[in-house]
Amino acid sequence: MLETSARLLRMLSLLQTRRDWSGADLAERLGVTDRTVRRDVDKLRSLGYPVHAVTGTAGGYRLGAGAALPPLLLDDEEAVAVAVGLRTAAAGTVAGIEETSVRALAKLEQVLPARLRNRVNALQSVMVPLRGRGPTVDAATLSALAGACRDHEVLRFDYRDHHGGETLRRVEPLRLVHTGRRWYLVAFDLDRDDWRTFRVDRLTPRTPTGPRFAPRDPPDADLAAYTSYGLSNAAYRHQAVITLRLPVDEAAEHISPTSGVLEPIDEHSCTLRAGANSLDGLAVWVSLIGCEFQVREPPELVARVAGMAQRLTRAAAGS
Repeated sequence: MLETSARLLRMLSLLQTRRDWSGADLAERLGVTDRTVRRDVDKLRSLGYPVHAVTGTAGGYRLGAGAALPPLLLDDEEAVAVAVGLRTAAAGTVAGIEETSVRALAKLEQVLPARLRNRVNALQSVMVPLRGRGPTVDAATLSALAGACRDHEVLRFDYRDHHGGETLRRVEPLRLVHTGRRWYLVAFDLDRDDWRTFRVDRLTPRTPTGPRFAPRDPPDADLAAYTSYGLSNAAYRHQAVITLRLPVDEAAEHISPTSGVLEPIDEHSCTLRAGANSLDGLAVWVSLIGCEFQVREPPELVARVAGMAQRLTRAAAGS
């Protein structure tokens, strides 16, 4: 009995990780026969889990939204409380759990019955959180993007660039990245045939999603570092490499992932890679970090820092 219960939970977990599963795939992952899979699916249905049969040449199963919340998991009040809490966390009010909250919310909303989704939406509509400065992102948009990433479905959305111009984009979404203030979507742009990073607060998804696609190799093994470099370096005219006489953890308190990429050198210093369209502005910004530093690249920035130092010295002497 315990073995059967554990297998049912494992099957339920698999059904939540992607949209469609063939009977053969489930049988292989669970180490059972196709007949046992069919029997276990019937047991899940009898418990209230909405497992639907998928038509097609291969056939299979899909976990859908049901008429009642499955028993032994959450009652109605608990489900509403969890959904509202996840939406609040996804908005960035609880640091460090935003991305996890979005994944959990996508799973939960997949099986919430309509009557409970309406209650969640009603509660969310009357809540007035005190937000910090910066753009906000609708939780429903994050859920839609997370679902498309999970199910490997092509996304279409209207995108507004920093000049206000709008374009229609078609992408293969890979991951959502959260920097602490903003959400970004890393995706392969089908029309531009290259990887791109999109600010989520600037996009409006179009429905329906699809078709399905085979995942590509990611542009970098470390997507966080890839996104950070793209936002803080690649988008700018000048790229600088600077040694900071500061431990990397202390430097991170002054430099956000969208401002620069930090790499430790030793326990007392680190490397900063940052970009800017103005070398003068970059020189001032680095000097305000409040530590000793040495510019390694580019030579033009070395000259700007030297000139700034001379002007400041003359100003101090004159004062």
